[in-house]
Amino acid sequence: MDNRTNSQREHLRRGFSISHQKVVLEIDFAGSLWGYTEITIAPASSELRTIILHCRQSVVHSVHVGAYAAEFVHNDPFVNLINGISEPDCHRHPELKRKLYSALQEGDEGELSIAIPKEVSLKPTGSVNQILNDFSTPEPQAQPNQQVTEFSPIVVKITYSLRHPTEGIQFVLPTESQPYRVPHAYTIPTSPDAARCWVPCIDNFWEKCTWEFEFVVPRYLEERDFSQEDDPSDAIPTVVICSGELVEQVAHPYNSNKTIFLFSQAVLTSVQHIGFATGPFHLRSIPADNTADDPASSSSQPLIYTFCLPGQESFLTSSTSTLRSAMSFYSSEFGSYPFGSFKVVFVDELPTQRFDTSSFSLITVDMLHGDDAIEPAIETRHALSHALACQWVGINIQPKQWPDLWLVNGLASYITGLFMRKLLGNNEYRFRLKKDMERVIEWDNGGMPPICQPQHYDPPDSSILPFINLKAPLVLHILDRRLGKSGTSLGLSRVLPKLFLSAISGEMQNNYLSTHAFLRMCRKVSSVDPRSFAEQWIYGSGCPSFGVQATFNRKKMAVEITMRQECPAHKVHEGNEVSKILMKPVPFFEGQMTIRIHEADGTPYEHVLDIRTPFKRYEVPFNTKYKRVRRNTKRYLARQAAAQAAAEGDTEAAEAIGMIDMGFGLEVWENEQERENWKVADWTEEDEGLMSGATYEWIRMDADFEWIAALKFEQPDFMWVSQLQRDRDVVAQLEAVHALSKQPTAIVSSTLTKTVLVSNYHYRVRCEAATALGNCSIRRLDFLGLFHLFKLFLRYCYEPEDSNQDLFTHNYIPKPNNFSDLSEYFVRKSLVNAISRIRFENGKTPSVVRQFLIDQLRYNDNTANLYSDAYYICTIISAAACSNVSTAAPERGELLPSEVRVEHNAEDEELLKQTLTEVDRYRSMDRLIPSVHNIVTIAALEFHMLLGVANLIPSHPRIFFPLTREGNYVPVRIAAFDGLFLTKWYTPQIMRYVLAVMANDSSRTVRRHVARSATQSLALLVQMGEMKSNSKDSESLLIEEDGSHPEKFKESKKTEMDAMIKVLRKDREVGKNENFRDFAVPIALAPDVDYEVRWCILKLLDILIRPVDETPPTVRIHIPSTPISESAPSLPSAKIPLKPLKPPVKPPTAKTPLPLIHPKFKLPVAAIESSRIVVSSRTSTPKSSNVALPTETSHTKAAVTGPAVSASKGKPKGRPPKSAKAGHTPKAQSGGMSTVDYRASRAALKKLNTNKHAKLFLQPVDPIRDHAPDYFTVIKQPMDLYTMGSKLEQGMYKDRFEFQADFRLMIANSKQYNMPGSFVHNEAISLEIFFEKQWSIISKTLDQHAINNAEETATRPAQKPPRILPPVPQAKFSPPPRKAQPQSPSIPPARPIIKLKMSAQSVLADPKPVASSSKPRKVKAKHVGPAPVTPPLPPSVSIEQDVDAPPPPYIDDGSHDLLQEVLAIEREKSEMKRQQSLLKSQERLVTGSSSKRKHVESSAEDDILALATPAKKEKSMPSASTSSNGKLVLPATKPKPKKDASAPYTGTSSSRSNSARSTPAIDIPRPSLKGKEKDISLPPASATTAPSLKFKKTPIVHATPLNEKKCREILKILGKIPDSAIFQVPVDPDRDGCPTYFDEIKHPMDLGTISTKLGQGEYSSMESFRRDVELVFNNCRQFNPPSTFPVICADIVETAFKKEWAKIKEKKLSWAEKRGLQAILSTFVKEDLSFVFREPVDPVLLGIPTYFDIIPRKDARDLRTIKQKLDVDKYETVDAFEADIDLMVRNAIKFNGADSEVGLIAAKVRDHLKNAVANWKAGNSKKRKDGDKSGSQQPMKRHKSG
Repeated sequence: MDNRTNSQREHLRRGFSISHQKVVLEIDFAGSLWGYTEITIAPASSELRTIILHCRQSVVHSVHVGAYAAEFVHNDPFVNLINGISEPDCHRHPELKRKLYSALQEGDEGELSIAIPKEVSLKPTGSVNQILNDFSTPEPQAQPNQQVTEFSPIVVKITYSLRHPTEGIQFVLPTESQPYRVPHAYTIPTSPDAARCWVPCIDNFWEKCTWEFEFVVPRYLEERDFSQEDDPSDAIPTVVICSGELVEQVAHPYNSNKTIFLFSQAVLTSVQHIGFATGPFHLRSIPADNTADDPASSSSQPLIYTFCLPGQESFLTSSTSTLRSAMSFYSSEFGSYPFGSFKVVFVDELPTQRFDTSSFSLITVDMLHGDDAIEPAIETRHALSHALACQWVGINIQPKQWPDLWLVNGLASYITGLFMRKLLGNNEYRFRLKKDMERVIEWDNGGMPPICQPQHYDPPDSSILPFINLKAPLVLHILDRRLGKSGTSLGLSRVLPKLFLSAISGEMQNNYLSTHAFLRMCRKVSSVDPRSFAEQWIYGSGCPSFGVQATFNRKKMAVEITMRQECPAHKVHEGNEVSKILMKPVPFFEGQMTIRIHEADGTPYEHVLDIRTPFKRYEVPFNTKYKRVRRNTKRYLARQAAAQAAAEGDTEAAEAIGMIDMGFGLEVWENEQERENWKVADWTEEDEGLMSGATYEWIRMDADFEWIAALKFEQPDFMWVSQLQRDRDVVAQLEAVHALSKQPTAIVSSTLTKTVLVSNYHYRVRCEAATALGNCSIRRLDFLGLFHLFKLFLRYCYEPEDSNQDLFTHNYIPKPNNFSDLSEYFVRKSLVNAISRIRFENGKTPSVVRQFLIDQLRYNDNTANLYSDAYYICTIISAAACSNVSTAAPERGELLPSEVRVEHNAEDEELLKQTLTEVDRYRSMDRLIPSVHNIVTIAALEFHMLLGVANLIPSHPRIFFPLTREGNYVPVRIAAFDGLFLTKWYTPQIMRYVLAVMANDSSRTVRRHVARSATQSLALLVQMGEMKSNSKDSESLLIEEDGSHPEKFKESKKTEMDAMIKVLRKDREVGKNENFRDFAVPIALAPDVDYEVRWCILKLLDILIRPVDETPPTVRIHIPSTPISESAPSLPSAKIPLKPLKPPVKPPTAKTPLPLIHPKFKLPVAAIESSRIVVSSRTSTPKSSNVALPTETSHTKAAVTGPAVSASKGKPKGRPPKSAKAGHTPKAQSGGMSTVDYRASRAALKKLNTNKHAKLFLQPVDPIRDHAPDYFTVIKQPMDLYTMGSKLEQGMYKDRFEFQADFRLMIANSKQYNMPGSFVHNEAISLEIFFEKQWSIISKTLDQHAINNAEETATRPAQKPPRILPPVPQAKFSPPPRKAQPQSPSIPPARPIIKLKMSAQSVLADPKPVASSSKPRKVKAKHVGPAPVTPPLPPSVSIEQDVDAPPPPYIDDGSHDLLQEVLAIEREKSEMKRQQSLLKSQERLVTGSSSKRKHVESSAEDDILALATPAKKEKSMPSASTSSNGKLVLPATKPKPKKDASAPYTGTSSSRSNSARSTPAIDIPRPSLKGKEKDISLPPASATTAPSLKFKKTPIVHATPLNEKKCREILKILGKIPDSAIFQVPVDPDRDGCPTYFDEIKHPMDLGTISTKLGQGEYSSMESFRRDVELVFNNCRQFNPPSTFPVICADIVETAFKKEWAKIKEKKLSWAEKRGLQAILSTFVKEDLSFVFREPVDPVLLGIPTYFDIIPRKDARDLRTIKQKLDVDKYETVDAFEADIDLMVRNAIKFNGADSEVGLIAAKVRDHLKNAVANWKAGNSKKRKDGDKSGSQQPMKRHKSG
């Protein structure tokens, strides 16, 4: 809805306007309606070719434009949304949310596009002058007249149907739980675009036209035979009520069982104010008001009709009795009714209290009440009068723009309040105003915006709208008071009639009312300029707070009043310029305030204070020259005479006395004996002296009630008492009561008691006085307030026999209820609430109070009362719950159940038990004799809820769960759900039920409430301690909260919120709940899900499910892509390392993909490859020795010595370029970065990318997109997180410190370019704080890691120095190498690489024989693949040397001990066959490490795991070939020609942590094994695992034999995924545009090749098949940059593969075992012996209610349950099946006894089944033996694997 333009501009933009619409519908009450609509369109241009309308949910069958069939396109974006998501994933909920937003945005313009046929011509009929006059808010913008050409109208006819709608129209039909519900249907605004959901239209709030309706409905809903002419008397005909006026009701011409209703709406009305209802409603016509002065006026009064469902006729009269008087009041005060009639329909299942349409209001059936209701009567009268007022303003008069909504809503509430003043009295009206003002002051303290924001063009948020609706009528009230003070006006009473008259006469254009037009009218009528008022109260936010002090200056004979004004809202936003602009808090309120000084002679004098400064001292002149009380004054003598006359019975004199002192002549205060009984306190002589010396009685601030402000005014208590007793204004009395309640004394308690007793006070003031008495119930006053409360309540109870009875020990037996005096009824309720709030110092309620409430429940008698006592009972139950809860523990910080339990003694437990008994009794009575709307049951549920939260009674879902089901009254269900959500509702069974209610419940109200409550309850449960965070999180929270800086405080709040969400996401029953993960997204995608439920589920997903990592391209959904020419500024960061390269390094082809997605990944790839070629082919120069080569040697040394890397000194100088290309150093470490540094940097980068402050730094700065044209002029070295990630992955960092320097450069750039205090500057600071915190943790962890390794190096054996080995002999190498300079072995490494417990044999082994031994060649025989470049190996290992490669020098990196031990173990295992070693090396995965190493390294490596583990999608091959348990796999430099083809690309690795993830170092992408060794300086090779060289206690997992069928099924499933298409065939460099593919990927693999190898039998195990599949994905990730299309496809296909692989690997019984056990059970169930155990135990049916107390429900077993578990493969082994049988038998013996009949049967059952299973096992064993004899080995193989 585009509300920023007026209707004329909107018509020009759209190309047409609508002048009339006709709707013809037939409704069948089965959830369907069909018909057509004719829309008369007035084209605005001759170029109109397409008509776009709004139409959702409906099925459009045909469209005709001007009697010609027209082509149309109906595109419902929500349907497309559902169709576009094939396999929902709960982690992709942000994508779903974006699609929903996109669907809503698409629907704004329209869903139905109609092409105007060529036969329809647009003929101009003339031109008219139109004034586009937009009196907007706050200033008018008048525009000149324009000539507008008019065209002949076009009629568009749309035939459509609607079946089972979910939005826009509600069908209420009978259900299984409510079979007697009366069917009916009505329109309902379930969503902002609900109107288009039931009729094609222009769904715009400001698009108006005239309407015509024709409804065809069944004549009767009952299935009867109406063969007779006369209708049966008991049949209820179906009626239709619609906006507009009923034209006629006729029988259907072709079907006598149907009726046609015709309606017409001649007033221009928006479709959003059109509605109808149909069903068998009962009609009641409200007669005209005959009490009017003019007899003729009764005939001209508008007609009022009310409708209700059958069975509710008795409530209709009492509920709508005030509608006629409201109509008369509004018509006489504000002008005639704008429509012909007014209709009210009470319907069921309305999700809101009311829905107002033109001349027609839908009201929920809950508003109906009987004659015996008290509270509902007041609420219903207010709701109906407000619905009628909305017809004047809200329906007939609409806001011009959304910012003007406050005015329309406020005027409706304002005139409703005026009617309620006439209905209930001025005191009630002013009391409500005072309470509303207090609520506004509480809300408007900085968190609420102004009620009118001209710069906001969207509808106000649902959280702000209630505040606007509350404050708007109060602003109008104070505006009325200020206008009335001008002397020339009567306030708004003169403005509103003119306003409504202009709407009816047509003077108000389109009946659109703007704030500016309203203020201009006020200025014209009253001659008062309201601009200053508007700036403060309408366009500004906040309310003032006044601190006032008054002193009497006898010298000047004046009262000095000091007034100080503060604005809390302005203080909140002080210092934040952005929030000041948005919220517009008013720094200072100006205006006039009236004060009233009641001087000593009793005369009130009014004075006006002109407030112009925040602080001022006013001198108010004093008129009386006498003291406060003078006995000889005429006023005093007159009062004495009146008192004497009143005592003699003169009524008039009594009233005069009442004017002076309310409560004069009260018996309690006149009789001395009664005063003693009531413990009435008198003023002391000191008080009398102060009172006699006072110069005035009291002072009233803001006497005219014209400020929404907090007033803090202090005066002596006797002045407040005088104000309470002598001021007739209810607001003054209320202020006095509140002031006295803060000064608890005996005098105050007596005064408040007197106020409650005197019936002359308004009942609201008496109720407030009763509540204030609770503050006087303190030990200092000997609980005098409680005594007075009991004494007051004793009037409603039987008097004690002893007049001196102690009221604190008395049993209060109430008299039979009599609520005929409504004032006394409300006072009685207030007394009960006040008594329940009395507390001792420890927070507990006195036991006498709890016993008092129990007695009120136990002895309540309402048999002779004319009114219902349901609400009174609810008050007592609520008070009982309040009295049992201690206020000390929760208010002092934490909910500590232990403290609460300690305070409860035996008396407390007994009283609580009695209270529970009484509450449950009333709950049972309410089930048998229901109260109005079952409010007693609701109160009982809230009682259990409160006590459960306070840990006084067990909080269990079973208390609330039964009442949440369908069939219960909706408010009861809602209360039950509220209680359920305060328990552990997230258990799988209840969570499944809750989700089912959200999706399928018949009540929309319940569905919405459950969805909202589920979202809100999680935070409550975390705060209540149901889910605790771990200690590590709590420690971090304490650290964060330490400090007083606001930044740290804000960060701690954020950390606390993050920790809360983390707790919820990690909770096994909440975030990990399978039911929620499986069903939440399907419910949100369901086509029939409610609008609000869908958004609540998305909120739940946001809280509980971690979304998938989103890359910068997702941001580009909202940011236009940058042209190619604009990408240049972002390149310098990526080109920095490429400057020294030669021209061939930068081919033109590398520049073409730059503007595409992730522009920086392609260029560095080519650059690095070229860099390798250039470096490795350099000639021998001194400088070349200082360059860190991109080989494993430099990588390993970096890991040892840190940043100072010199490993390249030993590098041969004549290495061929081919060898350089085939180097095995990972790209990310080609610059010399160690594995640990790389992992740490990558982990830090990942955390930075996901930080909320990093959004501005994710991409390079674009001067055009980011509006920073001079950026590269100021910033010479740009940097961003995207460039840092590119440099990290392409190996441009030597160590982690260079990574840190780049980050600091990025932050420095941001601070340099952006001014301090700006948004970007603050975000940079926040991101810097986050990074430094994370980086310090990472650095400390790595430093500690290095220290631990250094200490272990220092403790190594002393044999190390003599063990300096010479370089490997060079005799076999050709061509001869150039002279190399090996690194000095005397330099000890800074950190040891391998930490392994060495055996004595390996330490003392002679290296010489080992070096000459040829046994290790067995290991080499297993290696196949291309020859890599190998760094040095220890000479103790004899291997086949590569004749083409130079001999690298030997570098002692600490791995010699490991080699010695490995080779020693190899010699011990030499007797193993070579073939067996090969098979085991392929089929065996070795994991684990020694316990001692785990103990040494656990703390340091756990930190590395937490901080430096890369993401899963980056998982690739490790860079060394040491297995996780210490095995060494020797790399081959050149393979033999023929080797086992089953494992051509396998390899092993070592890793630094349990994560088993490493950087890609070789071309064999296979998952690494797990272990905790350090990387050794051995190059990885394309070798299989070494022979099984085991250490002690090393677990061995046998490889799974190949199952070709399952592998084929996996390939078939993967082939069905659309994203797997690119992996089905081998990569073709020419076809796929990747000429360097085979330079990087040495072992290509694809799914097609895997299928071929599978058919040729090249796989020997399931693991070898899995390795090849994973090789496909790893190759893809190695060649393609992250987040590109191929990598995304790889992620999707790999996820599907892992899911299917997990299914294959899961353990379950074999088919034969399952069939055998099923046969045993089936046979046994047929035998008589099994009858006891055939079905689950039903404690109710069998009469054993304690069964599940003895046998836990989770341990209960029976034959049916066991069979069900067997059928669904819940048993992994036969032993598990036997264990369940044994548990079933033991349960029976435990509950019944071994000697009982059931116990004996159980023993027989156990023996029988045991024998049956044993025989079955024996038979199977025999079959297997026979199979072995026949030569079939497969069964044995399967048995083994199982």
